[in-house]
Amino acid sequence: MNCVYSCLLLSGMAALTAACGKDSNKVTNPPKDTTAVVVDTVKTANYDLAFLSPCTLFIATPQVVATERQDYEELSGVAASHVYPGLLYVHEDSGNSNEVYVTDSKGANKGTLVLDGIVNRDWEDIAAGPGPEKGKQYIYVAEIGDNDAAYRSVYVYRFPEPDLATANANTVIHITAMDKIELVYPQGAVNAETLLLDPLNNDLYIATKEVGTSMLYVARYPQSTTAKTTLVALDKLPFDHLTAGDISADGTEILLRNTGQIWYWKRQPGETIWAALLRKPQDAPYARNERQGEGIGFAADGSGYITDSEIKKYPGEKVALSFYKRK
Repeated sequence: MNCVYSCLLLSGMAALTAACGKDSNKVTNPPKDTTAVVVDTVKTANYDLAFLSPCTLFIATPQVVATERQDYEELSGVAASHVYPGLLYVHEDSGNSNEVYVTDSKGANKGTLVLDGIVNRDWEDIAAGPGPEKGKQYIYVAEIGDNDAAYRSVYVYRFPEPDLATANANTVIHITAMDKIELVYPQGAVNAETLLLDPLNNDLYIATKEVGTSMLYVARYPQSTTAKTTLVALDKLPFDHLTAGDISADGTEILLRNTGQIWYWKRQPGETIWAALLRKPQDAPYARNERQGEGIGFAADGSGYITDSEIKKYPGEKVALSFYKRK
């Protein structure tokens, strides 16, 4: 080995050693999201929410029932079982237990589903409907809340509706097998509380929770359960701080809500969800009887829709379900 080569080699090794030694003691922030941007044409809704016609399909005064259990104070979603008529799935959001609670339209306690191995970082919505196996109905739990826009990935947990034929207050079912759908936004982390499942094709939609606006994204079916799926941006919508949404069991109706208002769309034959949401909605009945309205879901039989609310910040409030019956 000649002298020049030896000197260069030693110099390079010394520089590498110094660099490694320097970085080994350095605390660095997590890398910024480097997910590749999916190029897509985003459509902007041009309707004015101040000028909407009322939706007259539902009775304006809800049937309100207090739930038997009053210990879940941060309800964030509600979905109707598609297997067991009258049963409802509800859950709490950030930092609460990894449990989906089963109740019914009268508020009775019908047990608990425990998602083994899953942490409730911030579950914000829930849906029920079809999934990968024909003839089965599934529950979708959306861990999509991210108030500080700090998480590079969000998740949807999907599992078949369990056997609840004899469910009662003492029922505890451990969900040990589930699909974990990991999703990333094309532009980086963002907060969201709304999950929509299209029962006509199993596509999953997420609508963000932002000030004066909401971006609609889609993860088309079949969603990967082994790799990250980059969401595709579709619509820019004029809704402020959306907290939940749902699509009816037959796929023909859509609801979105925030804490003060509910919007309704009738989907046209052959119309996509994103195209429907670009049309002006109707102002759906909402009694504003909830202090922090978070959840909404259609009844599985189409007889109306149910809402629920957080009460933790409001001492004296009752945990309750509000049902807006179809006329």
